[in-house]
Amino acid sequence: MQKKADLQPSPAGVSGSAEVSRALETVLASLDDSKAENIVSIDIQGKSSLGDYMVVASGRSHRHVAAVADHLIKALKDAGLGFPRVEGLSNADWVLIDSGDVIVHVFRPEVREFYNIEKMWQAPDLEEETVH
Repeated sequence: MQKKADLQPSPAGVSGSAEVSRALETVLASLDDSKAENIVSIDIQGKSSLGDYMVVASGRSHRHVAAVADHLIKALKDAGLGFPRVEGLSNADWVLIDSGDVIVHVFRPEVREFYNIEKMWQAPDLEEETVH
């Protein structure tokens, strides 16, 4: 029997941990099928209200980044996970795909190295009493 809290949609759009797991599996499978490189999945639960997971991947060129992103968008729609919000597809240097609780960044390698966002999100949590 599900609790009432389990029936409420999450703030980012995907409800329940099973749906979040299914969304993450769909994202990772699509990226792998598209031959995305250096795929990193980061658990951001408790670190951000933006979502539960952030996935960072690279494409080899503008064309590959765009193809990886297009394939992922189609995979999310086909899996019944809604219509993700997409930014940056026209330039294909850095494409952001927000599917709700899973946020995906697909970069060209030089752009990924410059921004290095996974380093920021993988930093250990600081204690609340830490003095800066």
